[in-house]
Amino acid sequence: MKNLILFDDHRRNHLLPLTYTRPAAALRVGILTIQEKWEKYTGLDASHSTEDYLAEKYTRLIHQDFIDLNINGRLLPAAEILEQIMALAPGEGLRTELDIIAYHGNDKSKIDFTDYTGPLSFIERPHDIFTKNEDELQKDFDLITDGRESAPLNDTNTLIAVENIFAEAGAKVSCAILNASSGPIYIGKDAEIMEGVVVRGGLAMCNNSVLKLGAKIYGATTLGPYCKVGGEVNNSVLTGYSSKAHDGFLGNSVLGEWCNLGADSNNSNLKNNYAEVKLWNYEAGRFSPTGLQFCGLIMGDHSKCGINTMFNTGTLVGVSANVYGGGFPRNFIPSFSWGGASGFTTYKFSKVKEVATKVMARRKKEFDEVEEKILQNVFEQSSKYRKWES
Repeated sequence: MKNLILFDDHRRNHLLPLTYTRPAAALRVGILTIQEKWEKYTGLDASHSTEDYLAEKYTRLIHQDFIDLNINGRLLPAAEILEQIMALAPGEGLRTELDIIAYHGNDKSKIDFTDYTGPLSFIERPHDIFTKNEDELQKDFDLITDGRESAPLNDTNTLIAVENIFAEAGAKVSCAILNASSGPIYIGKDAEIMEGVVVRGGLAMCNNSVLKLGAKIYGATTLGPYCKVGGEVNNSVLTGYSSKAHDGFLGNSVLGEWCNLGADSNNSNLKNNYAEVKLWNYEAGRFSPTGLQFCGLIMGDHSKCGINTMFNTGTLVGVSANVYGGGFPRNFIPSFSWGGASGFTTYKFSKVKEVATKVMARRKKEFDEVEEKILQNVFEQSSKYRKWES
């Protein structure tokens, strides 16, 4: 028997701030997280090999009688690589020149690795999440809906390419326009699309997510569980439990969990000179080219912004930041920052705990000792970026 382990490698820091609070395999791309994809494709329950401070929440399961099947947590499953990974005998592994892909064994030092030259899709940088979201959404849609019948949607809706629309039990949709001719539309269990919403797929709504009155959604967008969204959203991923509940634009962006964008907040996703967008890279310690003309906002868990906040093209916000005020704040906002364009101070950890406790309780989740330890560790790790503390 195989014990499925999804491991973080040396490149996880390129995915900060999103991986400050989770392993790479817990990132959501398409409908499912990377972990959920591997579990569905392999039929195995997965656990994690990750940083020590995350290990209490994201545990590694040990089975004395099983041999570990270790898979890189940044790797997106696809038919060819899946077949080769599942065919690995004990003691065998696959790698590229730069990355270990997978190995079957409990001791990496005893693995005989073979160079793999076939196609691979890794999540390398945070913006890969929205650039790969269209392909992953289609793959997840096909996987989840295969052989199943959609729950019916009522006659008040206008449905285009209805064969590409799937609603789970308990989904509520009324007086909406859903056009799935350019990509599938998946409406999860107990999710709701309110009146006047216009969607051009792809769209993934996970369980209990909500699209509010008159929202406009297009360009391969994902709403994780319990997200609330209004206004205009283009090609963005909200990991879960986050809200952009009012008018304003969000485009080519990724939000972590427990984020909130205030009313009429907007981000730019295109520079005025149409130049390539650069994004802060923690591992490099500088702004690095993305190769993208369109790149908006990357925001870590528990971060929030006040009403009418404006984010410039290619802005990266860390964990537990509170951004507010007029003007454009800087393009890199460190974790636990409090302020805006006029400057920042440190978001005191006691206040962070107080807010997180209230926010999570609203979704019947507990900000417990495990969550507190993770944020405390991130607070300490990220202190070097809060220059005003020096």
